[in-house]
Amino acid sequence: MCTESAAAFRHRCLNMSTQTGVVKVSSQWFEEQFKCCICLDIFRDPVSTPCGHNFCQDCIEGYWETKARSECPLCKETFSRRPELRVNHGFNDIIQHFKRSLSNPGEEPVDQSQKSFTDEVVCDVCPGPGLAAVKSCLVCQASYCDLHLSPHLRDQVLQKHRLTDPAMFSCSHLCRKHNKPLDMFCKKDQTPVCVSCSETEHKEHKTVSIHRASNKVKASLKEMKVDIENMIQVRKQKSEEIQRAVDASKKCTETQLQRSVEVCTMLFSAVEQQQTELVEELQRRQEQVEEQAEELLKQLQEELKDLQTRGSEILQLESTQNHLHLLQSFPSLSKLPTRNWAEVRVYSDNSMGAVREAVEHMMDICRKMKDKLVEQEVDKLNEYALNVTYDPDTASGWLEISADGKKVNVNPKKKLPVTDSSKRFDSCVCVLAKEKFSSGRQYWVVQVGEKTDWDLGLARESVQRKGSISVRPDAGFWSVCCRRSSLSACTSPSAPLSQLQKNPQQVGVFVDYEQGLVSFYDAVLKRHIYSFTDCHFSGPVCPYFNPCVQDNGKNPPLIICNIQERVPERNHLIMRTTL
Repeated sequence: MCTESAAAFRHRCLNMSTQTGVVKVSSQWFEEQFKCCICLDIFRDPVSTPCGHNFCQDCIEGYWETKARSECPLCKETFSRRPELRVNHGFNDIIQHFKRSLSNPGEEPVDQSQKSFTDEVVCDVCPGPGLAAVKSCLVCQASYCDLHLSPHLRDQVLQKHRLTDPAMFSCSHLCRKHNKPLDMFCKKDQTPVCVSCSETEHKEHKTVSIHRASNKVKASLKEMKVDIENMIQVRKQKSEEIQRAVDASKKCTETQLQRSVEVCTMLFSAVEQQQTELVEELQRRQEQVEEQAEELLKQLQEELKDLQTRGSEILQLESTQNHLHLLQSFPSLSKLPTRNWAEVRVYSDNSMGAVREAVEHMMDICRKMKDKLVEQEVDKLNEYALNVTYDPDTASGWLEISADGKKVNVNPKKKLPVTDSSKRFDSCVCVLAKEKFSSGRQYWVVQVGEKTDWDLGLARESVQRKGSISVRPDAGFWSVCCRRSSLSACTSPSAPLSQLQKNPQQVGVFVDYEQGLVSFYDAVLKRHIYSFTDCHFSGPVCPYFNPCVQDNGKNPPLIICNIQERVPERNHLIMRTTL
């Protein structure tokens, strides 16, 4: 302190508190001498400004942070630079002694109408007894529990208020600057002010009475309460909906697991049966070879024996002197075997083609099982039907779209007078759908009929639409195309789809956004055509079409088919169940 040393002041205070015969000072007045004029509570870490006034260190620093310049809250003396403050330890010792004297039962009782530092600081907003406060606001002059402190942590204006450890304030909220009741409210700064503040610092701001502001907020609270109750109800319903989806997913997964076990069991059984048949076939062929070889060996032995006999007879005839016998025997000996044994072969690779035929048979079994599964898959896709229509704002000027938005064709004679925009394709005869999405599963079917050229698929909403266009995944297109009746996937390089026995009349396109999947199906024969996997959409996507130019008038329009509506509750769920 400036006018008196700490030791002298302590001695004087102790004398006043102990001498009862000369001067009697009430504890209430004595306590007021140790209160900060900003927080109106007992000094904590007291510091002195150059003008000689004392404040809590947190209080004066918080006060200066709300001001453009550093000044004393009491005498308004302005400092050219913010003073460097240090805690007055001597004065702090006196305050601590005073606090201990207040807690001593032998001393003069404290007026219970006054809040002292020994009381637990409670929340000023909580109804009833109130919860313990965790922070106090020096601007609002109120203390808050965790729950009621949240506006100060969330609102941008209230975040500028100075928060301190829990502190007690006087019963009536007074302006720190003018020491007047805070009975006005500044709408711009969202803070309570006194009449003097509304005529000076907040003169240009719109202020209302604090009661009027409070009543308006209470009215808003009623509307907010209704909105919150509605939001709670919506979220409860969504939680129940998601839980139902999870339960349905579990049941579907169990069904798929059971089906997979059945399929694998059938495959294993077919493999075992095929293996048995293959072994039997190989053994049959081996037996056939052995029988053939045995017969040939038997014939060879007979001929060999006959030739050896003839050889012996020839030796005898060579030495005979019986001319008649020689002439009679020679004709029979001259008739030698005529079979050419050089052409006779027994092949050791008798199993050639047997294993391949077995594999082809297994492939045929797998193909039939796959076709059956695809049929079930296509039947289920209708649950995700999307009502698709062509967007004329994106269509090339050479395209004609029907009134219902379901048919598109190329007009080869003239370009229609259309307004140019960034949405429209100019060089390529392409068009997108009005419908776009960035989540969930969608399915639509397009009739291509006898068209010889067309493109169908999916495109990012942000794809390039001017000039030459590359239809491939890295350019934001996932498409299948037909050129001169030959189908291929629009990849880099393109992938011919030669496995199809017949071009589809109707093409179904299925998209699972979260899984990054785009699949194409023959919607009539219920066959899988092609799938793009691990797609990165990164934003809204929409159906993509290109009817292509006419080839001697043989390229009819692309027609979007009407299919069954999707199943309720599946429309907005991100939760996926296995097909």
